[in-house]
Amino acid sequence: MAVLVIADRDGDTVRDTTNKTVTAALKLSGDVDVLVIGQGSKAAADAAAKIAGVRKVLLAESAGLGHQLAEAVEATVTGLASGYDAILSPATTDGKNFMPRIAAKLDVAPISDIIEVVSNDTFVRPIYAGNALETIQSGDGKKVITVRPTSFDAAAEGGSATVETVAGADAGKAAFVSEEMVKSDRPELGAAKIVVSGGRALGSAEEFHAVMDPLADKLGAAVGASRAAVDAGYAPNDYQVGQTGKVVAPALYIAIGISGAIQHLAGMKDSKVIVAINKDADAPIFQVADYGIVGDYKTVVPELMKALG
Repeated sequence: MAVLVIADRDGDTVRDTTNKTVTAALKLSGDVDVLVIGQGSKAAADAAAKIAGVRKVLLAESAGLGHQLAEAVEATVTGLASGYDAILSPATTDGKNFMPRIAAKLDVAPISDIIEVVSNDTFVRPIYAGNALETIQSGDGKKVITVRPTSFDAAAEGGSATVETVAGADAGKAAFVSEEMVKSDRPELGAAKIVVSGGRALGSAEEFHAVMDPLADKLGAAVGASRAAVDAGYAPNDYQVGQTGKVVAPALYIAIGISGAIQHLAGMKDSKVIVAINKDADAPIFQVADYGIVGDYKTVVPELMKALG
């Protein structure tokens, strides 16, 4: 059995979501290749070659792959699919975009957001906002799978895989128009070791940033938000943590003014240590918190900032 992992690239490097997906792939087979796509990706391919357990790295470069348009990625991957029994990608925004298209073109059912590999054809994934786990068995000849990276340890470095160039497809009628990138000196939310998140209780966008930004800067943390806070306009969409936002599992997650709806818990309950600050003692967030402070954030957060020096 051979497995192809589609790398999650960040410029000249590959994100650790790739390493974690390789860990999942190695549970299926010892023959794991990594596909790095995009223009100017040679450095990223060299980085992927250092992941332990990787047999070889395939480098595909074309204009259509520059922005990972689903049409171009699908055409590239399906052109390689005959040599693989399973195709895996991290369950990132990009992965969730192109993997269903790949599955449709291969006429197989996509298997999404797995958190455990039971065997070559059996997997576990969360359903109902993480309140239940579903074990599924696939009879398809090829498996097209997205992996929840927070559920797997990152594969170590130390590999020495070869890098081969393969043909990259174009996007056909689809064309990239533009993008707006949010620049920040803080860690990326999905990969941060510490995350501080705010909820609707903060009351306004001004209050949200006045409270969250200094604390995040003090801790070297990323800033997150509940869906209620995002919908209210307190924080941008890319801050959203939860079932319809980003799934995070940092070493420390601090929830401020977040009640803990199941949709939010689905995105952060795997965090190693959860600290909740909420004046409602019955807030659901306390059911998953390791440490809970019942109190007004306007008092608690300044005391926390003072204690942090």
